[in-house]
Amino acid sequence: MTRLALLLVLILSGLVASPSAAAPFDPFKVTGIDQKPNVLIPLDRPFEDEAGHPVTLRALAGGKPMLLVPVLHNCPNICGVTLSGLMEAVEGQRFRPLGDFAIVAFGIDPKEGPKEAEESLHDLRLRFPDIAATGIHALTGKEADIHAVTDALGYRYAWDPDIGQYAHDAAVAVLTADGHLSRWLYGLAPEANDLKLALTEAGRGQTGDWSDQILLLCYHYDPVTGRYSSVIGLALRIAGGATIALGGGGVALALLRERRRTGLTTGSKSP
Repeated sequence: MTRLALLLVLILSGLVASPSAAAPFDPFKVTGIDQKPNVLIPLDRPFEDEAGHPVTLRALAGGKPMLLVPVLHNCPNICGVTLSGLMEAVEGQRFRPLGDFAIVAFGIDPKEGPKEAEESLHDLRLRFPDIAATGIHALTGKEADIHAVTDALGYRYAWDPDIGQYAHDAAVAVLTADGHLSRWLYGLAPEANDLKLALTEAGRGQTGDWSDQILLLCYHYDPVTGRYSSVIGLALRIAGGATIALGGGGVALALLRERRRTGLTTGSKSP
């Protein structure tokens, strides 16, 4: 009886374990960004910067828009590329960190600390000395505080046991000075013009001059792609398509009239 009972326990254990074993980790299902336009992000949660100093997002923003980049500081994959791509976009437009906006590399792994945060900025400071020296901060924090921010943003990530790190998307959250989510810029390297337009929007009239505000009227933000497209270009394409359609309709109508005229002429000559 003892052996039979043990056999039944093993069989039942296998049945219980088999569903989870048959469902491998799928990062495309558990990671992503839920759209939460204009949601308020908690800016007063406690974090540590790369030097180990206690800071808050509000203090780092300093009353200006913020670029918040969810990253793993000790990341062998895309995080360093994402930060480098952002630095290149910053260099390609005229707004400057500190004076016009803040940049935060926001650590999502609660096991990381200031040491990992400092190391993640090392290469950036070598490649972008004018920006990364003082224009970007790398934060770490406790799990509850990290999730308070990422959950508010709608930013989903999950631990992948196969690679031993968090699976997450590459994106930059653009926040207003008072902590509302303004835009997401997706991908490893946002376009400099998209970054400029996003900062202008997040500034709500305080970032840029009147020409930047007027430029916003010419562009439309697509939340699916995280990109800005020219409204004027779209209007010209629509107008061009309408012109072609009208022109084609005119030609067809002229041909139809010609065929009718030819038919009437042929009919009148018949005996």
